[in-house]
Amino acid sequence: MMNLKSTDDLLREEFNRWAEQGRGEEMERHHLDITEKTLRRMELRAGERVLDLGCGAGWATRILARMVGEGPEGFGQVVGIDISDEMIRRARAGSRDFDNIMFVWGSAQQIPWEENFFDKVLSVESFYYYADQERALAELFRVMAPRGRLFILINLYRDNPYSLRWVDELKVPVHARSQDEYVQLLQAHAFEDVQAVRIPDDTPTPENYSGKWFRNAEELREFKHIGALLLMARKPDVRNPGPAYSIY
Repeated sequence: MMNLKSTDDLLREEFNRWAEQGRGEEMERHHLDITEKTLRRMELRAGERVLDLGCGAGWATRILARMVGEGPEGFGQVVGIDISDEMIRRARAGSRDFDNIMFVWGSAQQIPWEENFFDKVLSVESFYYYADQERALAELFRVMAPRGRLFILINLYRDNPYSLRWVDELKVPVHARSQDEYVQLLQAHAFEDVQAVRIPDDTPTPENYSGKWFRNAEELREFKHIGALLLMARKPDVRNPGPAYSIY
């Protein structure tokens, strides 16, 4: 059985390759439509603290930063975290015009941030890569502010059979849970108001499909119609205790 360290190392190596191939920037084109629909549900406000977990090259982080920037409620801050140090390097290079973004290299299974901090958390197309999803949820619970809200958006889940074609092709292991399994998982980790909705992709589909994942354009249209799975939840009105030590 693969241990946590080797799993994170495998993810880092694979997504560093993706970064070098420009696939981090490519994700904006593939996922912008469903992400924008998710952002509308997040009800972001100026002054909020937001985590973009699995931020890749930082395209969604920059959208978030514009939405929570300076306003009557203060100056909002967005933190992007990714397991790929090359993705983080590219995210920083592409975000030099922003004063309210910080990118941090780290694992979802040991989030390098303090307790009770983030008002909102967004994770786009990364949660199924986390080897220990239970530990990742415990870490998210820890770093979220009391009554903070969590939004996990994923295209790869059991109820969309087309997405399961990716499982054997990817060079890293993934989870393929069902919608109901994810809802139960969030509830088991003490999250409240757990909801799951489908987010269809309304971008135009070409009449002639020439990619590798679908047999024809009709299959691609059906995949987009089934949509991504958006999981939404709230941390209860509780505070996690801080560590029993201080770092100076």
